[in-house]
Amino acid sequence: PLAIEIVSTNWRDDYHLKFADYEEMGIAEYWIIDYAALGGRNFIGNPKQPTISVCNLVDGEYQISKFQNSDRLISQIFPELNLTANQIFTSGLPN
Repeated sequence: PLAIEIVSTNWRDDYHLKFADYEEMGIAEYWIIDYAALGGRNFIGNPKQPTISVCNLVDGEYQISKFQNSDRLISQIFPELNLTANQIFTSGLPN
């Protein structure tokens, strides 16, 4: 299974509570899409910038990969996925 969360002002839920819950439930992959760079610097870097954290379950614990700007996402669930972080951040925006 795959879980995707879009970060809002209650970003601590996505980075802490839901992270632990999904890990415990055995969700194979968890994406945290922080398009507004709301999360703490230890999660999205310094300077803060929009980030997609892809968490993959390995031996019962999440291993986290971070993607920003033109980074191509790497997904174990969708190995053929060919999207950049920016493509996700800008999808649905008016041209």
